[in-house]
Amino acid sequence: MSTQDTTIQETETVMRETLQGWVPTLAAENELRNALEQAFDYRGDVTIKLKNGETVIGYVYDRRPGKSLADSYVRVLPQDSHPKRDIAYAEIAELAFSGRDTAAGKSWEAWVKKYMEKKAAGETNIGLHPDERE
Repeated sequence: MSTQDTTIQETETVMRETLQGWVPTLAAENELRNALEQAFDYRGDVTIKLKNGETVIGYVYDRRPGKSLADSYVRVLPQDSHPKRDIAYAEIAELAFSGRDTAAGKSWEAWVKKYMEKKAAGETNIGLHPDERE
């Protein structure tokens, strides 16, 4: 992996880790499309406020970009266990990265760094251990 690739990957990781709590500006079509791409990569719940006043909280598991906002859809697994939802981009008034990103800080590189720090400190029996469930 080149230095440039590593820098890009580190930048993407930092961006992903800092999305929690972010409410992007959705004034322009490209802002909405970019925010929904980031929501797809986000490993936590998002809150979507629709133009009709409804609020949907859930995990974005897919998106289907089309030529227009009306032809583009984001697919959500709602938190309240309702059936999966397909929401047209054109229906979205606001988006918030409201849930905890469960993947934040859990990259391979982060694990190796922690491992090396523990090894340098003289710890033994260092291995892959799952996180505590919340």
